Amino acid sequence: MPLTPTQLDELRRFSTPTVSNAIEMFKIRKNSEGFMSPDIVCRFPDLGPMVGYAVTATFRAREEPRKGTGVDMSAYYEHVLSRPAPRVIVAQDLDELPVGALFGEVQALIHKALGCVGHITNGGVRDLDECDRIGFHYFSGSILVSHAYVHLEGFGKPVNVRGTILHPGDLIHADKHGVCLIPHSIASKVAAACKAMEALEHPVIELSRSSDFTPSKLAAARATMKEKLEKESERFAQKR
Repeated sequence: MPLTPTQLDELRRFSTPTVSNAIEMFKIRKNSEGFMSPDIVCRFPDLGPMVGYAVTATFRAREEPRKGTGVDMSAYYEHVLSRPAPRVIVAQDLDELPVGALFGEVQALIHKALGCVGHITNGGVRDLDECDRIGFHYFSGSILVSHAYVHLEGFGKPVNVRGTILHPGDLIHADKHGVCLIPHSIASKVAAACKAMEALEHPVIELSRSSDFTPSKLAAARATMKEKLEKESERFAQKR
């Protein structure tokens, strides 16, 4: 089941690195998995965290679509509306080298009206100032001038964004640090784990800011944190 608006708001309170750390506590996947490569760059870091459910699509832009092969855009829009909100359009650029952007100001406004909060792609984006002003998140592999011959090739199936496979409905948390996927099985518990992680880190942070800081005190504080982290991880792992 999709998270409630309150649960989604709770997740937006935390940075994506904190969410990533919290997910590790559940021991549900390898610590080296579940997030996109640094090739996918946040274009509007001041917008803060983006949280939403993936709506997937594929597109090309280098050549015109062959006659009779185009996607029914009405069907696509209906598909977007059928997915849980808030929605994030995750689109795989199938061109070997990006040449045309799927999203600019017009597409951002259209998709915002469809309940979308952002766009993620291995390809490019454009109209940065306009999309920043309307608060529409961009995470992309490049910035482009033109839309060229951009057209959808398909939608509603898994996509590959620079090595990360995303499925329709995947829960995404993203900010200026990058893009992280939250497993559905623990989604409702991640905010609580974020709070627990912040509490665990707090003594070390405060000591580091203190005039009483010494390496020996740091070692003791980190040992205590590690012990508590193991206990908290065991507790959250049991809630998977």
